[in-house]
Amino acid sequence: MNKKVAFYTLGCKLNFSETSTIARSLVKEGFDRVGFDEKADMYVINTCSVTENADKKFKTIVKQAQKSNPQAFIAAIGCYAQLKPEELIAVDGVDLVLGATEKFNIADYVNDLSKNVMGEVHSCEIQEADFYVGSYAIGDRTRAFLKVQDGCDYKCTYCTIPLARGISRSDSLENVLKNAQEIAEQGIKEIVLTGVNIGDYGKGEFGNKRHEHTFLDLVRALEYVDGIHRLRISSIEPNLLKNETIDFVAQSDRFVPHFHIPLQSGSDALLKLMKRRYLTDLYVDRVKKIKEVIPNCCIGVDVIVGFPGETDAHFLETYNFLKDLDISYLHVFTYSERDNTEAATMEGVVPKKIRNKRSKMLRALSVKKRRAFYESQLGAELEVLFEGENKEGYIHGFTENYVKVKTPWNPELVNTLHNVRLKEIAEDGIVTIGFVNAEVIA
Repeated sequence: MNKKVAFYTLGCKLNFSETSTIARSLVKEGFDRVGFDEKADMYVINTCSVTENADKKFKTIVKQAQKSNPQAFIAAIGCYAQLKPEELIAVDGVDLVLGATEKFNIADYVNDLSKNVMGEVHSCEIQEADFYVGSYAIGDRTRAFLKVQDGCDYKCTYCTIPLARGISRSDSLENVLKNAQEIAEQGIKEIVLTGVNIGDYGKGEFGNKRHEHTFLDLVRALEYVDGIHRLRISSIEPNLLKNETIDFVAQSDRFVPHFHIPLQSGSDALLKLMKRRYLTDLYVDRVKKIKEVIPNCCIGVDVIVGFPGETDAHFLETYNFLKDLDISYLHVFTYSERDNTEAATMEGVVPKKIRNKRSKMLRALSVKKRRAFYESQLGAELEVLFEGENKEGYIHGFTENYVKVKTPWNPELVNTLHNVRLKEIAEDGIVTIGFVNAEVIA
């Protein structure tokens, strides 16, 4: 009987892509992959360190694994494992902690899966994380997350990612295209490009700093991968989102009209404290350029509330900046102190109660923004990729410009693309549709 392994992933799309690659490597070693709620011989938890909650959740997940099998071997990998391995190994039941470079060779560390009397830590100095491991995740039958870049050379004062993932480095163009072709051959219709700082693509290929290719080279090459119907750019820094890329997406047959652009604050004073590489003027310019050439484009925004020194006036500056901007939704992050970051030592700490209040205000603004964007699309004829789950008698999907839609459940629609007309916004905020014709696009 093959040993069984189960995975739990915290955090970003990049973590999901790496979990999938590590899982495939263990399957090649003779493991059978099972769900995390099933009994397994080994549980692997891919950790995140971006927020306090991700840290706290780890213990709960370990207990969940122990409930399924008290004798199971438990391994922790990922960003939190790199930053604070001693904290993770101290959690009761954890046998192995692997850092940024070791996680991709997990099979070399697990031996016979007998519980360790003393937990083992194998964690490199982050300067040693100077090589690149390509990966991709197939989250469901409709879309895949394709990692193209890792690490970051930026020094944002609130962020631990450079400490957890090392310097910026990229996959070779050849390998990205190979992975994209493998995804296409599995019948996946959409690829989401992911990385820590994907606009930096081409920098540090295999640990050096030669600029072999640019991000624009990458998107141009992916346009010609057979079998992929949609390509979506995940988060990209405003200073790295060039006019040429926006213009390319505007005329592309495959790259969809959807950008997610981190802002973090609408106050120039705070952007400077955060050591971001742009000010609000540049951000406004990027949004205007996108809307000029792709009027129906969906634009998502990351924003942090409660950063040290954020006064009521700074927050209102951010709130009004976002209110007046032609964007579609927000991802709101409540600032949490992270060890070994510059921001953790800054003055002007914002009380948690105020952070939470500001977070609620921006989340409410996000709901209004999303609704206004959906309303602007009603009556439009768009293309929907349907997903694979029956949710209370409905099948859901997303248009190319990221409007969430639903129609009564029909298993034949799963992983198919259809032309539809957007009808109205239902009580749950999801858009109902009518089919333009019965033909399947793909």
